[in-house]
Parts: sequence; C-alpha cells; structure tokens
Amino acid sequence: MLNRREFLAITGVGGAAMLLSHAAPLRATSEKEVRAMAYTAKDYSKLIGMEGFSETLLKNHFTLYQGYVTNTNKVMDILNQMLKDGKTGTPEFAELKRRLGWEFNGMRLHEFYFENLGGKGGINKDGKLAKKMSVDFGSYEMWEKDFRAVGAMRGIGWAVLYQDPMNGRLVNFWINEHDVSHPAGCNPLLIMDVFEHAFMIDYGLKRADYIEAFFKNINWSAAEDRLK
Repeated sequence: MLNRREFLAITGVGGAAMLLSHAAPLRATSEKEVRAMAYTAKDYSKLIGMEGFSETLLKNHFTLYQGYVTNTNKVMDILNQMLKDGKTGTPEFAELKRRLGWEFNGMRLHEFYFENLGGKGGINKDGKLAKKMSVDFGSYEMWEKDFRAVGAMRGIGWAVLYQDPMNGRLVNFWINEHDVSHPAGCNPLLIMDVFEHAFMIDYGLKRADYIEAFFKNINWSAAEDRLK
C-alpha cells in the first residue's frame, strides 16, 4: 500500500484528467480533448458575506475544494495512462483507484455543499420538500431535529439528506469519509460539511453554533430542485 509521500510523488506527475466512457471502445485521445474533459473548479465567491461565515473561513474552504478538483484530474489522468501502458495489475494502479473515490467525492460533495448555501429565510412549508419531510418524519421540525443530531455526532464527516429513488423515502445519513457510507443509488438533497475545516476558524469546538449558522443560510430551492 502506498504511503502519503509515495502517493504525492505519483500524483505530482499527473496532468489533466480524461474521463473514460463506459460504452465507447478505447481509442487515442488528443491533448485538446483531454483538456476539455478535465474538471474545473467552480466559483463560489458569491457566498462571501454570508451571516456566520467569515471571509477567511470561506476562502480557506474554497482552496481546499480546489485541491480536490486538481487531484481528481491528476489521479484520473494517471490511471488512464496506466491503463494504456498495461499497468492495471500493479499495486500503484490499485491504490490510485481506491484514492479516486476520496478525491472525486471530496470535489462533488463540496460542490453540493456550497450550492445549497447562500439562501435566506426558512424552508417553504408549502413546498414539495417540506411536504415530503412531513410524510417521512412526521413534520419538518422532526426532520430538522434529526438532521441537527446527525451533524452534531462526534467525529468528522458529512450530514446528508438522501432520497431513496426506489421508494422516494428521505433519510438523513452520517458520512464518515468522502468515499464510504454513501447509500447506494440514493440522491443527495442537502449536504452539511462537518469536518473541522468547515467551522473551526469561526467557531472553534462549538459545532452547534456552526450548525445554527448553516441553517440560517440554506438555499432551500437548491435542495428542493434535487428532489425526484
């Protein structure tokens, strides 16, 4: 198994990422196509100025997110080259494949998180999301109590409201690491980052105060748009 230093040495030679199509046969890909297929960090600077989130905290968080985008591209590029070079049976290939879930989910979860921030006012109690919460939890207030409790659990990770597309049910999940504990096939609706970097600059160990600030800034329309 690669240690952190060995991983950084490998990923340090990576370039832009190439996304592999499941349906298309392997073919040569031009440098121009590779650049077009690489992930690009999104700009969330509009969130600066939110109540309860300092500029320093947000800028640090944006930088961390940008690192996940960079590393996702690097890892995917290296894995693609190893596939072309016939090195899929190597320990390095296996370790980078495992690492990809961490980097990719770190990128995507932060995008979901930032995109469901920046709102003002509470949830529309007459909207489809609030009504679904009432069906599955008894009331919006019971859902919120459960979600806050998940976010306040000891440990680092994510609190995520998921919808099971098989029956439409809403469930709050604790996600310990980016690449584990996600319910298979479920749709994330609302994401709250509870890693220390999301709140300690502003709140120290007072996670409950951060959760309160999070709720004051939820973009409920973004969460409702994700509802199937």
